[in-house]
Amino acid sequence: MFRDNSLIPAEAIRLAALGLLAEAERRYGDLAGEIRHFTSRIVGPSLDLMGTSVELLRYEGLIEAVGGQGMSDNATLRLTGRGRDALTHLLRAPLRSSVSEMNRLALLLKLRFLHHLPADEQKGQLALMADSLASERARLDELRRHHTAPDLFRDWLDHDIAAIDNRVAWLRQHDHA
Repeated sequence: MFRDNSLIPAEAIRLAALGLLAEAERRYGDLAGEIRHFTSRIVGPSLDLMGTSVELLRYEGLIEAVGGQGMSDNATLRLTGRGRDALTHLLRAPLRSSVSEMNRLALLLKLRFLHHLPADEQKGQLALMADSLASERARLDELRRHHTAPDLFRDWLDHDIAAIDNRVAWLRQHDHA
């Protein structure tokens, strides 16, 4: 994790793998394909995200092969108790307050697997996500106020601010549901 306890790229991949296996056992190749599909649709192809191996999760005891060895025979994989604990820990990690592609990936992964937390924790996580985005909005507001910028720059910041406002409203609506 980063110093602020938010997810680093490798942990985002862990969240994806553990979350998918919490929902159903999967063959090694299918799991790797689903992770690659999800992450590449959010951040595009990324070497930072390709470095985490499903084998490392097996070595750490977070997942286990069922009826096979692993990658070599495309074994079916399942989550262990330690893996479920690790998934819960990753779901509770805060988001960074900047809107980067990696933070967007972490946000979407958390939303995708949030149902694995108890309902009261889900609401708390949604509130933390909204607060994180609100911090980003404050930075953009300050940037807009500080710079006498050309129309295109100011308009783009206004567009970003409006998008953040919509996301915060959406999260707040769901955290009270």
